[in-house]
Amino acid sequence: MTQQPFSRPGAVDLSGLASTTPAQDASFGGPADAAPAQGRSVGSYTVEVDEQLFQSVLEASMTAPVVLVFYSASRAPESVTYAGDVSAVVEEYDGRFLVGLVDIDKNPQIAQALQVPQVPLLYILLDGRPVTQPILGALNLEELRTVFQQLGQQLTTQGIGGRHKPNALGGAAATEEGAEPAMDPRYAPAQDALERGDIDAAVVEYEKLIASNPADSEAVAGLAMAKVLQRTQGVDLNAARAAAAAAPDDVDAQTLVADLDLLGGHVEDAFIRLIELVRRTSEDERNQAREHLLGLFAAVGNDDERVLKGRQSLASALF
Repeated sequence: MTQQPFSRPGAVDLSGLASTTPAQDASFGGPADAAPAQGRSVGSYTVEVDEQLFQSVLEASMTAPVVLVFYSASRAPESVTYAGDVSAVVEEYDGRFLVGLVDIDKNPQIAQALQVPQVPLLYILLDGRPVTQPILGALNLEELRTVFQQLGQQLTTQGIGGRHKPNALGGAAATEEGAEPAMDPRYAPAQDALERGDIDAAVVEYEKLIASNPADSEAVAGLAMAKVLQRTQGVDLNAARAAAAAAPDDVDAQTLVADLDLLGGHVEDAFIRLIELVRRTSEDERNQAREHLLGLFAAVGNDDERVLKGRQSLASALF
């Protein structure tokens, strides 16, 4: 499998599709008067998409990426299973992505407007536009997890940190509640640096904020995440995993993979890896692993339930 780059510029604008009506359907394969499926949530971050819901899906992609999966039980029965696999993987990311399932048998006009050549097909949207080439054909679960892990890393590197709220659409139009709150201008220089890919500058900006207010928890979290990005710049994911597998007690190898897991959205996996490392090591190595884990806790946020659980497990490993 070749991973396609996540790129925002130059994507095709899909906003015109929002005005598509059932009467415009003619040729993709479904009857023009077929009743569309009612848009509804089928998971915390998965929703069935019809023409009425499509505008809300486009709007949701202004907050965080939306994954459109086109499938058809009549044309490719295996595509139904694939749509479920994509949903299952995306649900693991706690809102980093939202899945929109499009049954082209019931919604041929959407498929026609997007010129869907075959099913299954996967689109990734951000700001209402595709940000990768369409992914044709079915990927297995391992390949899907690799795709979304790499996309998660690229999003973080570009300073795109928005998340969807669970069941934000639920068959109704997106509400203002689902939008990300306005950014505090104090953090704008650091965020701007992340968006242009200057991670070192972002670190400097967060350090300035902490120097002026050590109790600024958001700046502390931002600095911790920026340092994760620093440590993982240019790292080959597969090589890092192979090195960690070959040396399970090597602190540097294990902490690097933990960083990569965190960036890919596998927060609990990152925590568990380091907690088990703390449990197996002693003295300086144990302290190094513990300090690194505390940094990851800060990056995620001390109020996060996964962090609270991780702190309890860390205490158990230490004592």
